[in-house]
Amino acid sequence: MSAPSSFDSIVSGNAPTPGAPEPAHSPDSVITGSRLDDWCARLLRTPARVQLWYWGGPLVITVVAALLRLINLGSPHALVFDETYYVKDAWTLWNNGFESMWTGSDVDKAFISGHVNDFSTSGSYVVHPPLGKWLIALGMVLFGPANSFGWRFSAAIAGIIAVWLVIMITRRLTKSTLLACIAGGLMAIDGMAISLSRVSVLDNFLMLFTLTGFYLIVLDRQWASTRLAARLSQIRVDERAPSWGPLVWWRPWLLLAGVAFGAACAVKWSGVWFLAIFGIYVVIMDALDRRRLGIPLWFSAAALKQAPIAFLTMVPVALVTYISSWTGWIVTSGGYYRHWIDDHPDLHATGIWSWIPMWAQDLWFYHQTAYGFHVGLSTPHPYQSNPLMWLLMDRPTSMYYQGSSAGQNGCAFSACSEAINPVDNPFIWYAAVAALVYLVYRFVRYRQWTVGVVLAGVAAGYLPWLMYLNRTVFSFYAIVFVPYLLIGLAITIGIILGSRTDPREKRERRIALVSTYGILALVFSAFFYPIWTGIQTPLWFWQIHMWLPSWV
Repeated sequence: MSAPSSFDSIVSGNAPTPGAPEPAHSPDSVITGSRLDDWCARLLRTPARVQLWYWGGPLVITVVAALLRLINLGSPHALVFDETYYVKDAWTLWNNGFESMWTGSDVDKAFISGHVNDFSTSGSYVVHPPLGKWLIALGMVLFGPANSFGWRFSAAIAGIIAVWLVIMITRRLTKSTLLACIAGGLMAIDGMAISLSRVSVLDNFLMLFTLTGFYLIVLDRQWASTRLAARLSQIRVDERAPSWGPLVWWRPWLLLAGVAFGAACAVKWSGVWFLAIFGIYVVIMDALDRRRLGIPLWFSAAALKQAPIAFLTMVPVALVTYISSWTGWIVTSGGYYRHWIDDHPDLHATGIWSWIPMWAQDLWFYHQTAYGFHVGLSTPHPYQSNPLMWLLMDRPTSMYYQGSSAGQNGCAFSACSEAINPVDNPFIWYAAVAALVYLVYRFVRYRQWTVGVVLAGVAAGYLPWLMYLNRTVFSFYAIVFVPYLLIGLAITIGIILGSRTDPREKRERRIALVSTYGILALVFSAFFYPIWTGIQTPLWFWQIHMWLPSWV
């Protein structure tokens, strides 16, 4: 690998051979690049240093993300927001194979004080699939069920891995380690990403699995396109008719994407939208690949056959993955609705469906009732937020708040507060939303597939919620599309930075603008960090973070 000679080529790998002389400029020529470009060229003048940057930059960002998510993770020692459901369900799932009822009064207080086995063998009615709770249980097994660090550990690990994936995805799309580190750095210090990594709810796991599936789709896009071009080239060399186009049967990344999207559905059903949208995306891109290679788009028999191949590669394996997450409920007998169909002969499947096992009929009935619950959920909540307003960040969810007076709970001021409020860093969130608007325009005008796939990620995570405007939902559900917003922001930053071939004054002005933005983002993340993580602060400190009345 050649060492880069400028700030721009550090991250793209496009550079002259080390030691090659700099191009000469005539007295009248325009000086290009920047002093930073020149400094970076000298710094990364050997292949070993380039490799150190290539892997060291992402590793440093990931370590920062880990520190922000793991330090003091066990505080507060309380069941925060929906932890009251998922943590206790996770522990009974691990012990009984299904979510179970708890006994006694004030169960949450008893649980956090160490009474973690006060559960029965009677199934509890839950409306989310089990996989996220199995993952929560792993942390509880490692560190103890009464350890609040333990019951949040898996969510934190999911958030750390997500930062690494954002870096890898951005580098794959942009061929730039710099932009990859910018995207990962924004994810590392993003308020919603930090808060959701420090609270044991399901949404961080949903985000991780959908992001993993997205990465695999990107890998498949390049794999399938290369294979198609190679096979078509061979057909033409052999002078066989190329009009029908070859089929690409072996799609390993697509197969794994099916597993990832199936796992996402096994955390929350909203993962199915990623499976659907990226299934359609794969079919469209396969057809466009054929047109690009000279195969008729709509009249190619192979184009018509490739669609069901993609479907059969992804959907069945996603379904198997999803059903596998219910194994504990299937192989035991105490789960809620586990024998409902057995006990109601009038509901038995008949005719051509009579072969379906009773456990599958029970599971189907369970899903019918859970679906009815989800679509009909309209119980008012003080922190519910209309999806139409999510991009404006109008109503963040207060997940935890404890006020204290002087001397109470270690308060050293006249009044103190401890809050976990996943309100985003405004400099990151609103810039990402602005970048989203710009990228929509850019995609419409230039049809760039790298922009299109990022917009597809935002669409899969956000647009389906617009069908449920009357449902009780919360703004932190947006965590599932936050990575794509930040990748899009990094792409836009790359466009703003321009090229090392730009005139020096223009290049340096743009670098200064982006650097100033980065410093402001860091400063405001430090400013908001106590509000995201439950650190005790003076009451006035919490108050100056509530910029809008709807944030209180």
